[in-house]
Amino acid sequence: MAQRNTWQRERVRDALAESDGFVSAQDLHALIRDDTGIGLATVYRTLAGLAKSGEADSLQSPDGENLFRACESSGHHHHLICRRCGRTVEIEATAVETWARETAATHGFTEAEHVVDIFGICADCADRAAGQAER
Repeated sequence: MAQRNTWQRERVRDALAESDGFVSAQDLHALIRDDTGIGLATVYRTLAGLAKSGEADSLQSPDGENLFRACESSGHHHHLICRRCGRTVEIEATAVETWARETAATHGFTEAEHVVDIFGICADCADRAAGQAER
């Protein structure tokens, strides 16, 4: 069932699109609450709905927090995410797709789904860290 397009949903969608990288529901709420009065529960529900419909990417940070961003591509995909600056690169992972299907089938599972996100340090952050270490 599709969600209704309310002004609240549109405002959350717009704020997400304006954000750089992944953002938590709490951080997004802090950005829009003063000028909209939208509650945190509405932000959570809206983000979950956008993720379910494919309009937003959702992942769990290494700290266990759910993070969201406006989806740049449709369809199933994976991410490389910098732990320092949050830079995110969408990647294809054919080997992961094959492994997931084969592993599920080996164990008698069908309609298997998976989420794979890779966290690391991007080249820019690594260069900055190396430059600071030289000082």
